[in-house]
Amino acid sequence: MSILVFTENWDCKFKKLSFELISYARQIADKLGSSVTALSIGNVEDEELKKLGNYGTTKIISVKENRLNVLINRAYASVIYQVADKENADIIVFAHNYSGKALAPRVAVKLKAGAVTGVTEVPANLDPFTVRKKVFTNKAFANVIVKSPKKVLTLFQNSVGINETDNQAVIESFTPELNDADFITKVLEVNKVTGKVLLTDAEIVVSGGRGMKSPDNWGPLEDLAAVLGAAVACSRPVSDEGWRPHEEHVGQTGKIIAPNVYFALGISGAIQHLGGVSSSKCIVAINTDKDAPIFEAADYGIVGDVHKVLPELVQTVKKMKE
Repeated sequence: MSILVFTENWDCKFKKLSFELISYARQIADKLGSSVTALSIGNVEDEELKKLGNYGTTKIISVKENRLNVLINRAYASVIYQVADKENADIIVFAHNYSGKALAPRVAVKLKAGAVTGVTEVPANLDPFTVRKKVFTNKAFANVIVKSPKKVLTLFQNSVGINETDNQAVIESFTPELNDADFITKVLEVNKVTGKVLLTDAEIVVSGGRGMKSPDNWGPLEDLAAVLGAAVACSRPVSDEGWRPHEEHVGQTGKIIAPNVYFALGISGAIQHLGGVSSSKCIVAINTDKDAPIFEAADYGIVGDVHKVLPELVQTVKKMKE
């Protein structure tokens, strides 16, 4: 039973997410006594590809095709299917992000595979193959048994540790069979956010709610994010009011994130919001209401006025940095 990992690159560079996927697959492979193969689509240089080998993959398959420089789900799914078939892969691992959630179902159908999305742990049992995932807006866990020979998994970000090894991987080029039907969708323009940390990549997120009281009061929050190298987020009421852009909205109806640290500043903690951030490893909350639901989910909490506490917090962090 071999494992194939679809690794994403951003401007031909890999990020922590790809290394986490390989580390996860390596742990499964060790249990099975099998190997891990990483798939890279895009014009990534060999030096960058070799980084994947440091986390446990023995082979890296590189697909370089100009038409695949932008993500087109149908075309990418076709390539992944061809590589999975070539490598006789029984388990295919994706990230549980926008691209992974779009590609995994397509690949699963092509392979006639059982699919489990949002996996949070290495399979507890291999016979039957049993994986754990979060359900009911992350309030409970479900153990899912996959009976099909082929299995497709999407891994929730920050679910497993990253294990660096001394492994050296072999890089192999692959030319897939593509047809015009794979490119029926045309990408006319790509707009990338620059100059700030993306929510989906951030290890630390600083988020504000209606307790910030006004769009003019976000200066100290942005200062804290800048000092910590964090991404800025907000609750849905804030984005609905137009205080912050909608792409910063986190929650069940916005972006679902799982950073190492999540600061909830002036956020009451409605169930829809917690559904999108409860996978954070550590939640720090500041709110004037000691009975706010956010404190039930928080690892650390301060009952106080965020406008008084936040400037002090920024200064304290700055001193620690110095």
